[in-house]
Amino acid sequence: MYLRHLQVTDFRSWPQADLALEPGPTVLVGQNGRGKTNLLEAIGYIATLGSHRVATDAPLVRHGCERALIRVAVVNEDRELTVELEITPGKANRARVNRGAVGKPRDVLGILRTVLFSPEDLALVRGDPGERRRFMDELLVLRAPRYAGVRADYEKVLKQRNALLKTAGKRRTGREDPYALSTLDVWDDHLSVAGAALLAARLNLIADLAPYAASAYMGVAPDSRPAKIAYKSSLGEAMPEGYGTPDGPRADQAVLKEVLVEALKRSRNLELERGVSMVGPHRDELDLILGEAPAKGYASHGESWSFALALRLGSYELLRGEAGEPVLLLDDVFAELDRRRRARLAEVAAGAEQVLVTAAVDEDVPAELAGHRFLVADGEINRG
Repeated sequence: MYLRHLQVTDFRSWPQADLALEPGPTVLVGQNGRGKTNLLEAIGYIATLGSHRVATDAPLVRHGCERALIRVAVVNEDRELTVELEITPGKANRARVNRGAVGKPRDVLGILRTVLFSPEDLALVRGDPGERRRFMDELLVLRAPRYAGVRADYEKVLKQRNALLKTAGKRRTGREDPYALSTLDVWDDHLSVAGAALLAARLNLIADLAPYAASAYMGVAPDSRPAKIAYKSSLGEAMPEGYGTPDGPRADQAVLKEVLVEALKRSRNLELERGVSMVGPHRDELDLILGEAPAKGYASHGESWSFALALRLGSYELLRGEAGEPVLLLDDVFAELDRRRRARLAEVAAGAEQVLVTAAVDEDVPAELAGHRFLVADGEINRG
């Protein structure tokens, strides 16, 4: 899989940008603030329907404009598809494939798959649990696009259930609402169905990713303590033994539904008191472990970078082994890495079908990736 063409209109700092691409390494060189990252962000948005830099769409639209447009041509096994996304803050975004409208923007997921490594990835190790949940869910959707719908269904049910908990509890009125309490049983069932689907998928994902991540960490930091990842569920000891581990059984959605139902029953009084759902995938965490200690709070700066890089390289190896190589996006990261980590990342990237690299200066780019070169400056992109 590779990108043959990228075009953006009124995206971030770009009134217009047009870039013809080829397989192999492509390097975008330019001073900071010239829009190099914006181009990789646009590519990543097509693949995930989200930005790695901001949580909402509004900053993606150039100041003073109503909408932004991203268009890419993707070649996969000699078949080319053109994907177009129109981003309009405050309104529903629109998508087209080969100039024909699709039902929902998420219908384009899976046409382009990317793995992006950027300075923001340090938050995977040092940030809050939401960063790691987002990492899991984005990788899950890259692996199997249908889980975008599963995730959306769960978030919708969770929002409705939380609203009901606030109504049914004693937080405002001082007394319980019997009708709302009976309705809560129905929403418990909805949450357990949607939650079990998302939870089973995450557990199986981490079971498959764990060996790749551990191997990648050993490659970039061979003198460090061994690294491992583990899924930490709000179900606690109620989680079936072995789920989410490489040698354990595959997570069973039906079994997890029943476990979630029982967990919701046990937590109901506390949930009514607090007015929020206390059990489910939205409360789960991805544990990153170095030796016997959690990476967060114990890892050095270099170890934190190594773990973030291992998660991305592990993701890349997992995806390329299942349905063809994703496009590798490296956003201004070589300047952040020491010699050993740079060499390991360059080794993997040099073997990719397509890798796009941004850098402030040529010296930041390893020789192995000195392929097609573009200069980005003054709102223009010129072949170097």
